Amino acid sequence: MFVQRLSATRLGARLARRLAVHRLDLWGVPYGSPVSETVALVVAELSANAVLHGRVPGRDFELRLHCDRAAGVVRVEVSDTHPSHPEPPAPDPADTDGGRGLLLVSALAERWGVTDRTGPGKTVWAECALSAP
Repeated sequence: MFVQRLSATRLGARLARRLAVHRLDLWGVPYGSPVSETVALVVAELSANAVLHGRVPGRDFELRLHCDRAAGVVRVEVSDTHPSHPEPPAPDPADTDGGRGLLLVSALAERWGVTDRTGPGKTVWAECALSAP
């Protein structure tokens, strides 16, 4: 298990991605491997959403990683203190400024969801397969 609180800024989101791939490497999932790249993208999208849509001034977001070899997944959890829950947007070909983060997460992860957490806010989680497709 790896847990880190990060500032709800672009720098915090970037650091979350870098910490995730470093932790995976320590757990035996090498840098640049398909699994590492998939988890990095999922962490990047969920962290960016926490910073852009889940930010509450003065509050951090939290990254939690768990490598469950028995289940064959890496579970990524990103918690923020904003009360609204995200819903995956329908793809809009005319939208070139974003709005595809959760679509990407749903395509890359085995499954994902949103849960309430103790205290304010929610946790958005995703489970990525430990073996490359």
